Amino acid sequence: MKITVDTDRCVGSAYCQRIAPALFDLGDDGFAVVLDAEVTGAGAAAAREAETACPAMAIALQDA
Repeated sequence: MKITVDTDRCVGSAYCQRIAPALFDLGDDGFAVVLDAEVTGAGAAAAREAETACPAMAIALQDA
């Protein structure tokens, strides 16, 4: 699964970082940055949870 963040939509809520700190961080601008764009297994489950929790719907997941 591939993770992307639409930085135009991101509001910097940091839910993704709290849910999946191995996959997301906040950049210097305060917006989400993907640390590991290709995930499987437990990482994919965490990415789905972060996608669901994102209030701006800025996280997109695509099957590889």
